[in-house]
Amino acid sequence: MVFGRLQGRARALSALAIFMVCGAECSIAGKDPSPPKAGEGGDRISGVVLGGGEPIARAAVTLWEASADAPRKLAEVKTNERGEFQIPAKGARAESSLYLTAVGGEPKAAMASGDNSAVTLMTVLGNRPPDRVTINELTTVASVWTHAQFLAAGEIKGHPVGLRIAAGNVPNFVDLTSGGYGTTILDGLNSQQTPTMANLGTLTNVLAACVTRVRSDACAALFSASTDPRGKAPTSTLEALHSIARYPAYQPKRVFALLDQFYPVKGEKQLRPAPFLPYLTNSPNAWTLPLKFTGGGLSGPGKIMFDSEGNAWTGVNFIIGGQSLDAFWNGNLSKFAPNGRALSPSPTGFTGGGILGPGFGTAVAADDKVWVTSTSGKTISLFDKNGKALSPSKGYDFDGQLGLMQSIIVTPNGDVWALDFGKDQIIYLPRGDVGKAKFYCQAPEGKSKKDNPCKLKGPFHLAIDQKERIWVTNAVGDTVTRFPASDPTKFEVFPTGGHSGKGMAIDSRGNAWIANTAGSGMDIGTKAKLLELKLSGKMKDLDETVYGFIAKHEVGSVTMLQPDGKQAPGGSVFTAGNSLWAPWAVVIDGDDHVWISLFMGPGRLVELCGSQPETCLPGMKTGDAISPLGGFAGGGMQHLTDVGVDPAGNVWVADNWENPDACFGRAPEADSTRCGGNGLTVFYGIAKPVRSPQIGPAQPL
Repeated sequence: MVFGRLQGRARALSALAIFMVCGAECSIAGKDPSPPKAGEGGDRISGVVLGGGEPIARAAVTLWEASADAPRKLAEVKTNERGEFQIPAKGARAESSLYLTAVGGEPKAAMASGDNSAVTLMTVLGNRPPDRVTINELTTVASVWTHAQFLAAGEIKGHPVGLRIAAGNVPNFVDLTSGGYGTTILDGLNSQQTPTMANLGTLTNVLAACVTRVRSDACAALFSASTDPRGKAPTSTLEALHSIARYPAYQPKRVFALLDQFYPVKGEKQLRPAPFLPYLTNSPNAWTLPLKFTGGGLSGPGKIMFDSEGNAWTGVNFIIGGQSLDAFWNGNLSKFAPNGRALSPSPTGFTGGGILGPGFGTAVAADDKVWVTSTSGKTISLFDKNGKALSPSKGYDFDGQLGLMQSIIVTPNGDVWALDFGKDQIIYLPRGDVGKAKFYCQAPEGKSKKDNPCKLKGPFHLAIDQKERIWVTNAVGDTVTRFPASDPTKFEVFPTGGHSGKGMAIDSRGNAWIANTAGSGMDIGTKAKLLELKLSGKMKDLDETVYGFIAKHEVGSVTMLQPDGKQAPGGSVFTAGNSLWAPWAVVIDGDDHVWISLFMGPGRLVELCGSQPETCLPGMKTGDAISPLGGFAGGGMQHLTDVGVDPAGNVWVADNWENPDACFGRAPEADSTRCGGNGLTVFYGIAKPVRSPQIGPAQPL
């Protein structure tokens, strides 16, 4: 996996490889004694600083305490000739996050002797540091990407929840003790099925080339290749990595080209003499490091919402392992810790409370209770923060008045609003009180559902704006409906300029962003068929018709409607260079950037410049794509439904479907259990963090 070959200086095993195989008890390079044990009571941390797999002598190692204020220096020491150190670890506050930096020093793997002042390495430890640690290139890349939104001028500062989430994800990439790869990136989902491990290895190799000065101009070349879009060149290795992490889609080939410059292949069928394996063969479209997580009864996740601790909750369409079909959703509720660890039981997830086959309806209240709507069960359910059902066993169905349910939200004053996709109606629970439920937009008695007074046509998702107005998308139409939360009878209907509205989000300026899954629209025959199928309740045939259309036609767009319900002057329907193929959901981050999940396409996560262009790349305007053409790729993404931003700036997407043929009962037996998507994919540190739970428009953290 890792070996210490730098410019022909071959060794059987590098120090880093030894650490990966047998841990910190092994000796450095097979001969040096291991770092001494930590002091009694955990008041000292011992470790080693490595560059290119070999010691860095006389590096300045500093222990920092990160919090919402400027970081506080707790202690500083120098490494010995073997790169070892012991540093006092007293005086840290319980809610803070600890991290180590190693600056300068003489890398023993370097071709030239002497101090390398360009070196700054980092290992984030969190609030429960191990007794023994490694600081090397791999720990630095992992720490920078997870903390990309909290780093500034080489220092970490941020909200305690965000810092805790970021620190908790570092071990997914790297083992803090050995400095080798972490368990998550080595698992079957992430090591073999995605390019993330090769992305990480490539970045680590490029960094190692500067640290060990494989060429006299190695650091200068790295700093040039990582100069940011505003022309600011870094002056240290830490700044270089942070620049790449903050602008992952900005000219990624520059950094990739360094791999060949620093480690040219010497002969045919030879590996590069690089210290870390694997590495990329081709340049990525962006320097992202997504990881995929599964378990906890997750199959076909729908809506993703975060609680106050950053745990992710999602209603799931199916039960894992079954031969699930789109015609019958039978899933329950899943919960994941901020580091991706499943917290709900497998294979069923959290059950009870009338839940059966949730769709796009999951909401987390201010007290961390979770509301879920069920499409198959035609119910509303309520769970506590530990996954215990609080609703009755049959759920809240209001004596059978509910149809196929979709979105549900909690408003800032505690009200709950839910959408009945099947019956074109809206359910209102004042302060969440089911005993005071009210129904709105119902068609007059004896009339068809399409005659409902609110002009609802398959209401799919809803959101509340800063003026306490409720916006509703229509999946079988090209409009949104809006009304004051105080009086739903005063509704307005606005054209969106796009068809089949799904997800929607409100930005800080009150603009509504709507995902138009069918783009400019379907032909008249397809529209008529969809309306007929919906009115007759043939949802299986409806979904198959929609999928057939979007699979054949690469359509999709996103509309921004201003607070007055109109598009911006000159139009505000965006396609990201015709790369929005079946957009499903929209969320807004703390910089008002717009994140869009795609149900179709090779790269299924798109970032647009939002209503504050000053936060985007130079020269960009509202609606321009920040992500590469086609969107961010990797992470084992499948057919996506939702997208969410957590308090650390990580972007989560829901892998909803894997094999559509299985969903429609057309797959062979060997593939018959592969309808539901098998995970949640997380892109680290690429969005401005937002508060959780999100109630109303996103709020920067």
